[in-house]
Order: sequence, then C-alpha cells, then structure tokens
Amino acid sequence: MAAAKPGTPQNQGDSAPYLEGLNDEQRTAVLTTDGPVLMLAGAGTGKTRALTTRLAHLLHTERAQPYQILAVTFTNKAAREMKERIQTLVGDSVEGMKWLGTFHSIAAQILRRHAELVGLKSSFTILDADDQVRLAKQVIEAANIDEKRWTGRGLAAVIDGWKNRGLVPEKVPADEAYHFADGKGIQLYKAYQSRMITLNAADFGDLLIHNLVIFQNNPDVLAEYQRRFSYMLVDEYQDTNVAQYLWLRLLAQRHKNICCVGDDDQSIYGWRGAEVENILRFEKDFPGAAVIRLERNYRSTPAILGAASGLIASNKDRLGKTLWTESEDGEKVRVRGVWDGDEEARLIGDDIESEQSKGRSLSDMAVLVRASFQMRAFEERFNTLGLAYRVVGGPRFYEREENRDALAYLRLIRSPDNDLAFDRIVNKPKRGLGNKALQVLHKIARAQGIPLMAASRIALESSELHAAARRSLLNFVDNVDRWARDAKDMAPADLAELVLEEAGYIEMWKNSKSPQAPGKLDNLKELIQAVSEFETLEGYLDHVALVSELNENTGDGQIWLMTLHAAKGLEFPVVFLPGWEEEIFPSKRSLDENGNAALEEERRLAYVGVTRAEESCRISFAANRQIYGRWQSAMPSRFIDELPEEHVEVFSEQGLYGNTATSFSSQSSFDNIDIKEDAYYENPGWKRARNASSRGSIKPKTIDGRGKTLSIGATGKSKFKIGTRVFHQKFGYGKISSVEGQKLTVNFDHSGIKKVIDTFVEAA
Repeated sequence: MAAAKPGTPQNQGDSAPYLEGLNDEQRTAVLTTDGPVLMLAGAGTGKTRALTTRLAHLLHTERAQPYQILAVTFTNKAAREMKERIQTLVGDSVEGMKWLGTFHSIAAQILRRHAELVGLKSSFTILDADDQVRLAKQVIEAANIDEKRWTGRGLAAVIDGWKNRGLVPEKVPADEAYHFADGKGIQLYKAYQSRMITLNAADFGDLLIHNLVIFQNNPDVLAEYQRRFSYMLVDEYQDTNVAQYLWLRLLAQRHKNICCVGDDDQSIYGWRGAEVENILRFEKDFPGAAVIRLERNYRSTPAILGAASGLIASNKDRLGKTLWTESEDGEKVRVRGVWDGDEEARLIGDDIESEQSKGRSLSDMAVLVRASFQMRAFEERFNTLGLAYRVVGGPRFYEREENRDALAYLRLIRSPDNDLAFDRIVNKPKRGLGNKALQVLHKIARAQGIPLMAASRIALESSELHAAARRSLLNFVDNVDRWARDAKDMAPADLAELVLEEAGYIEMWKNSKSPQAPGKLDNLKELIQAVSEFETLEGYLDHVALVSELNENTGDGQIWLMTLHAAKGLEFPVVFLPGWEEEIFPSKRSLDENGNAALEEERRLAYVGVTRAEESCRISFAANRQIYGRWQSAMPSRFIDELPEEHVEVFSEQGLYGNTATSFSSQSSFDNIDIKEDAYYENPGWKRARNASSRGSIKPKTIDGRGKTLSIGATGKSKFKIGTRVFHQKFGYGKISSVEGQKLTVNFDHSGIKKVIDTFVEAA
C-alpha cells in the first residue's frame, strides 16, 4: 500500500460499524492515521471514544499488528478501560497489544530487556515510595548530614524532580546542588543512584531515566524500538513531564505516526513535573502535524461551557478552541458571596438538602475545593446534617496524619493515661527516644500495670535509660505537665497553637522538603481554627470523637468531596466550587513560587472545576476567613471577574440572621459587590475596564434580620476623616488611613489593614 500524505484521512475501512455515531471531528481523528496528529480534545468532547476507535481502526484495517502499536496512558485503570473498549470494537486481536500501558509499565518492560546496559540485572526490584524515602535516609546518614533538618522524604522529592526533567546526576545544573543540604544535593543524588545499582533496584523515575540513557548511548537499541513501533498513541499528553516527552520523541523519529491526545486547557499538574509546553510545541516538534480539535461537548450546558470558555480565554499560553453543545440552555453559573467559611458550608449544605428533597441523589453532587484544608468545614456541616459523603484522593480531615498527631498531643494533655496518644507522639518530632527507650517504658508499664506516662516518671528515676534519652524524656514529661496546667486557663485554640509550636511539630513540617509539607501546615492551621469554635478542650475532643462515628451511608449515595486536582476526568450533575478568593484560589503559595506560569495553571484548574458540572455549577466566596484563629478579610478571586457576565447569575447573602438571596442583573459588575458588614471588594489591576454606566447600577434594598437596610456598592460621603481613631466590632481599634466615599481603609491595631464600610465603625 502506498504511503498516504501525512495528516490526511484514510478511506480504508471508513464504513466500518465502529465508526457509527462519531461526529465529524472524531471521525477525522480516527481516519487520519498516517503522520503526526494532535487531537486537541476539550473537556467532555468524547476523546476517549475517539482514541480507542482510532486504535481499533488501525487493527481492523491491518495497518499495524497489535505488537506494533505503542499506546501510553497515565494510569493502569485507564489502560484497562482502553483495552476493554477496543476489545468490544474489534474482538480478541487486542490481546496482542503488549505495548499498551502506562509510561512506567512500558519503560519497565524495555529496561528488563536491556538492564545490563545501565549496570542492573534483569531481575531488578522496583522500589515504592516508602522504600525510596528509606534509602534516601540511609544516604543522608552515610554523609553525616543532620536528617532532622534534611529529611529522607525531602531528598527523595528533590531527586524525583530531577528525574522528571530527565536529568542524571552529571547533567543537573551546578547551582541546583543547593536545592538540598547546603550544596550537597548532587553528591547525594550520585550516592543514591550508586546505592540503587548495588541493590539491583530502580525507582519509578529510574524506569524512564534508564530508558533514556540506553537509547542515547546505544543507537542500535533505539533503532530496534523505532522500527517496532509503527504507530504510537499517547493519552493526556498535556500531563507529560520532560523525561516522558524526551522518551516519546526519541521513539517517534522513524515512522512519525504519533497521535497525541490532550487538552492544554486542562494541564494542571505542573507541581509534579508536567510541562504544558510539551503540547504547545507539538507542531514544532513534528512539522506538518495535523491538529484536530474536538470541540463538541457532550457533558455540560451552554451556560457552563460559555462561562468556562470565557474564563480560560484569559490565558495566553494556549492553542485555543471553542466548546459548544446542542443541549438546552439550562441555568446560568451561580456566583454567591457569603459572610465567612461557616456560612458558606451551611448554605451549600442547605442547597444539597434542597436538591435531595427534589429527588436528586447525593452521589449526583460534588464539592470541589482548591486545597484539602477547606474540606473540614464541609465535613463538619455534612455530619451535622447527617449527609453521607466520601472524600476522594485522601483521608478525611481528622484522619490525616498531621491532624491525628495534633489530636494525640491534645488527648494526652486531657488524659495522661491515654497510651495510644503517648505512643504516637512521644518521639514525633524525633527526640532521641527510639525503639529501645520505648521498650523500657512499655516493660515498666506492663510490670506495674500503669500508663506509659506514669512509667516515664519511674524511668526518669532509674538508670534503665541512657543519659540523653532521660533528658529528652524529662523535657517531654515536663512539657506535657505544663501544657496540662495551661489548659485550665488558656483558650483551647491558643493552647493547641502553643503545644504544636513548643513541641516542635510545626517546625518539623516547616523544615520538611516534602511536597506535601505546605498542605500539612495548612491542615494544622485549619485544625486550630476548628478548636477555636469550642469553649473547652474537652468539648472539642468529644466533638471530634463523635464526628468520627458519623457519616454512615444512607443508601442514597454519598456526596463527593475532593480537591479540584482529584476531580479531573470526572463529571457530576451539580458541582459546588467554594473558596474562590484571592490567596486561596489562585493559591498565593503557587503565585509566589512560579509567578505568571502558576497563575495560568491556577486558571486552568478553575476551568477544570467549572467543566466538571453537567447541569448546575455554583461558585462561592467568603468576605472573611478565620486563618490560624484570626479573622482576615478576603477579596473575591480574579477568576470571578473573568467569568462572562452573560453566562453568570450573581447572588449575595444579605443579613446575619436571615437567608435572603438578592439576585441582580447579569449586567452587574462583580467588583462592586459588598457582602454584609465590612466586606467591600475592589480588584485593583484587574477590574473590568468599562464605564460603570454601561453596566447599570446596583441598588438592591434588602432588610436583614435586625431591620437594617444593606446595600451592594456603598455610595455617598463618609462622616469620618483620615487619621480618626475608630472601633469595629470584629477588628477592634484602629486608625483610618484613607477615605473613598463611604469606604474606609483602616489600620487596625491587632488585625492589620482592612477595608470597611463607615456605618460599621464608630469613633473611638
């Protein structure tokens, strides 16, 4: 058969039954078999069907034998589902597709065949994450580096980052040695790799790294696989890292029949090494490539797609596409401002109960948050209401490692007889109380029938422990005793913060180089916020114990609660997107670390969130957040301002005691929304650059539960002057630094700079 011109549809088999039901773009993507193809598939456009049908077409038309096709996915589950779908289309010929799997599984097959070329035996062991950390600790200890400061988990994360970029130790830039242990990072990486060879082992990053070394140093081996793979298909191409990109590009150079499927607008894994640039430069890597856009959406309503498309249009680094659908209009995207996080959780809980009363199953609804610490308020509310829920992608809030540790400290203070709590935290963070010291304590406790805390006091009077262990144990016991005394007079939240700081637990996570450390610190802050809602430590701990016993499945499904990252690839009839505030979403930490590139990835994450919704998408933001037990005012996320007004309906929750929603025209400006007392929002630098008169005025008159008229967008002239001392019920005393109409900027003595409305302050 004569070779066809790259990038053109092939007619052979174009009337096969498996092609029925494909739309024009999907059909083109299936039939364009020769040459490089980029299938740019928007959210909900049926890309999985197009990809699997393309594979079936290659087999059905005998353009390739099963063993000549390399098909790469990111998860074993996706690989299994792809294989099952192909088998449904073409039968048992799929069984010969030995090169269908994840990057790591296929790279492992290749490495087993050529292990000796990188100093391994074909029987090498693949280490899991825990083994990697354990090995990294051994390397650190061998180099006489303080493992308390430079942890094994941190070194494993740094090495994994280098491997994701395809860097062997010799190619790591010299200045990056300072990413770990004051310049010893590369030295430790070399020692780690040397140790791996000795153990005849490889970690996940090694599978691709060793493949790259083999291909680059052995042209004959590379040529063998280039000849073998006459067709290549890659799913979720936007999520590939540099090592995966280099691996694919090397293998595709002979036949160039590579089809990559992905969506640059859904590239959200930069934090784990994914490079959106890989998909953006596909046409440069493969000149003459056909770019086929799948834009017909089978999931969401026109309003949801319009809102999502308008939002993502603000990104500059994208290939561009316009999603459309033939479904009915449906409701507009709802944007709602609330007073604080608790109010947000309460109102979402009310909405869920309302939907449930209309006959909708709980499993049709999902709450998608930017960060895991946000889940706590919703878990608390769902438990209060008796709504069953499931947390996806991780344990529930109080089941997370860091929160269980913090609770163990508090439980031991409340009850010194709690041996489970004692065991959990006596050496966490490390205090030099290893297994031998703990065995001594357990032996004394068993012999005398007493708790471990009491056994510790006896051990301090004996010579059973060596001097260093006795000093550490004495310090721990004295601290617990002092915290127990403090608990009688201190507010529970202040006590929790004091304990975690003085125990060194907060410092332990601050010093950790683990990529999970920032999230763990956020969860600890949220836990302290939860403690602040209780008058006594006993009340809080009892509450946690009761919460842990709730949430039995009611038989009506469970609400989905997860992060936006975990939600990618999923879809739900009703989606709630809480916490759309600056510094939460987009994440301040991400912006501080990676600037505009991070902002674009955060915006892609927002796009993913909106496009998870099939029928109803409900976004909310709070005027105030209590962070680490302290109130902070918040501004709505800039992403709210980027939502096209014609696809959005905005609500404000007026009144502290009522639940009156005042809806106003979609022509209204989001950046003039004033929610409740002192929450006035301005978005300098990104406010809509349009004349206010073209949007219409916003003057709803809603009476709150105290008979007070509240307005959205305060107008008029304030009676206060710059320099006046004022008092605010929430923020205390402060001095006015600027006046704009009825809006005041006040530098509060203890709460910092806040924007408030003058009717909620009084002269001090």
